[in-house]
Amino acid sequence: MSFLVRQGYKSKDAKRQNADIANAATAYTKAYLPCAAILSTQIDGDILYRYRGEKWAVITGIVGAKNPLISTYDFMRDVVGYDLAGFFKRNRKLLRKEVEFVLKALLTPEGQG
Repeated sequence: MSFLVRQGYKSKDAKRQNADIANAATAYTKAYLPCAAILSTQIDGDILYRYRGEKWAVITGIVGAKNPLISTYDFMRDVVGYDLAGFFKRNRKLLRKEVEFVLKALLTPEGQG
């Protein structure tokens, strides 16, 4: 398998999609199955349909689906053997704090922090 991991995928950028599909074609020539593991449920339906039509395995951030063929978190738990959803749940306070810190630094005008 060849994995592409993104936090979400809502872009209608045809150039990005075409590059992804070209990379998938290359992966197939190397006997890899192109797979997109998306950590959220944010993927445009048209893009999901297109990628699956191009023979991608696309799993998304559905929690509790009990199906590793559609859920990134079920795949991680059942196939890889790691509870990624549990990791995010256990560390949500620290992750939120760090994200807020970074966003504040990025969004605060210089000299006002």
